[in-house]
Amino acid sequence: MKSRTDGMMFTVHGTSISKGIILLLFGVIMTFMLIAIMTSLKPEYRISSSSINNIATTLTGESLVYLLGYENHYFTQSLPESSKKPNYSSLIFHAATNINPDDPRSLLGRELPGFSIFDSKLIVAGQGTNYSNLPIESSPPLEVLLEEREASLESISEEEPADDKPVTPPEMTTGDKKVVYIYHTHARESYFPHLKVDNSNPDNAFHPEVNVTLVGEKLGEELEARGLGTEVDKTDVTDILLKNNWQYGQSYNASRSVVASALEKNRDFTYVIDIHRDAARKEITTATINGEKYARTWFIVGGNNPNAAKNTKIAEELHHLLEKKYPGLSRGVNEKSGAGTNGKFNQDLSAGAMLIEFGGVDNTMEELNRTAKAIADVLAEYYWQAEKVNASEDSKE
Repeated sequence: MKSRTDGMMFTVHGTSISKGIILLLFGVIMTFMLIAIMTSLKPEYRISSSSINNIATTLTGESLVYLLGYENHYFTQSLPESSKKPNYSSLIFHAATNINPDDPRSLLGRELPGFSIFDSKLIVAGQGTNYSNLPIESSPPLEVLLEEREASLESISEEEPADDKPVTPPEMTTGDKKVVYIYHTHARESYFPHLKVDNSNPDNAFHPEVNVTLVGEKLGEELEARGLGTEVDKTDVTDILLKNNWQYGQSYNASRSVVASALEKNRDFTYVIDIHRDAARKEITTATINGEKYARTWFIVGGNNPNAAKNTKIAEELHHLLEKKYPGLSRGVNEKSGAGTNGKFNQDLSAGAMLIEFGGVDNTMEELNRTAKAIADVLAEYYWQAEKVNASEDSKE
């Protein structure tokens, strides 16, 4: 086809138009086919926000600077001499397959049954901590949780020596203001030394009275003794599960209403502590410090909540304080997120929220009480130091 305009001739070939139309149709068909394939995939293989987040986390700030440096070498001048150029082929492989060559869990976790329990992020490792001894959570069926078990309350009172020393009033106090809130999502988690049951299965370490709420009470007493107003909530979340016909895995949904109500009533709560116990055994959950045995702790952070960075900061700083004053007491800080876990643990309700595992199924109340004192010691120091900083900043304004 030819046309003439202002003395110039244009030639349009019919074959070019045909090719363009064919290419357009082919592109539309391929687009629909790609969409159909992606939507028909199983959920675990689809591209999701978490997948994009995983890809983004593989790129460090230095990696991005090096990428910019390919276009302008000026950017790389700001990097420290110790920095190394990233292996982009490894990053691309990780992004494409979600397999990290430096972390075999990324492959084995999909292939080995039960291996996914180790698929969490170890933010800070305490003494002897690695991916082989991460915290283990008991997940018994609700009917197992409700089984009647005999406990020995006498063994607890026998452990506690009489202390006739006068209590020294704290130098500083929050007065009538309650600044710490303690609760127990898995309120019936207990400890074998005080139960008359078969101790071969951690799922047997549950009791409606002799349980982690006793640790919460002790921690509350120790915080009060250090001037921090504390409220200890002993709600049995199991009752909420039964009332709503929920399973044990929905415990955080059940305790959420309890915590939300408490925070609504009292805006002064600075720290919100959920107390648990690990299902690991004695050799992992016990530390000897200055000749005395303590129940070791874990700080757990829910990675799928908007306060994760703030929650992590507090957990890390408390871990380091414990390492300084009670070496070996803290097993570290662990982040749990993604499929297979709650990922929030109600920590989205408060920037000062924390989940602390106190010991394991084999620890005694004597060991747990020592740990409660240690936690109260460092938390009080942390709180009053923050108060001094805030007061100093206010005076400057």
